Amino acid sequence: MADIKAGWRMLGNDGRQLGTIRSVGQNYLVVSTGLGSAELHVPASAVGNIEHDVVHLNVTARDAGSMGWDQAPREEDEPEGREPDLHRHV
Repeated sequence: MADIKAGWRMLGNDGRQLGTIRSVGQNYLVVSTGLGSAELHVPASAVGNIEHDVVHLNVTARDAGSMGWDQAPREEDEPEGREPDLHRHV
């Protein structure tokens, strides 16, 4: 997951484009589908392969749209290993 970058394309295992990666978390990728303001929260377990600047899923693009990934994860998904924000005011 650490190698994946925002702006990369995401394809289903059928070769159809699902969308563009907007952000990368520890366990999820937020993908803009281009259909209005629709976003999907694709779990890392659905990533089948990474090739150049393209993420390939282990499910079809059609199936990805019906797996409930339009709901945001309940827990925070910040990447591990980030430096603490010492200047943050609480």
